[in-house]
Amino acid sequence: MEFLRHLVVLIHLVGFAVLFGAWVVELVNGKRGVTRLMNWGLAIAGVAGLALAAPWGIEYDMDYAKIATKLVILIVIGALLGIGAGRQRKTGSVPPAIFWLIGILTFANAAIAVLWR
Repeated sequence: MEFLRHLVVLIHLVGFAVLFGAWVVELVNGKRGVTRLMNWGLAIAGVAGLALAAPWGIEYDMDYAKIATKLVILIVIGALLGIGAGRQRKTGSVPPAIFWLIGILTFANAAIAVLWR
């Protein structure tokens, strides 16, 4: 059971890597837009995160403060992706503040996943 939990943790981190990687590609290319790959990365990280929030395969207490913090950040990233995609369709570009917040919050959420013990 522990192996399965570690596998889900890996999938969770891969989801953040996909989201952050797509963001970095947009940054380097200078387009600074919201892509479908970012949405997929968010979905992968979210589903795996919800699976990890279930108390299976562990012998210690869940850290509900960490879970709540990561969930709030995930919801904010999703909202920013939605707002950014809407603005991108309407005006052809994503406002710089929204674009940068997506990257910063994604990095912060992955850092919380790894560093908060």
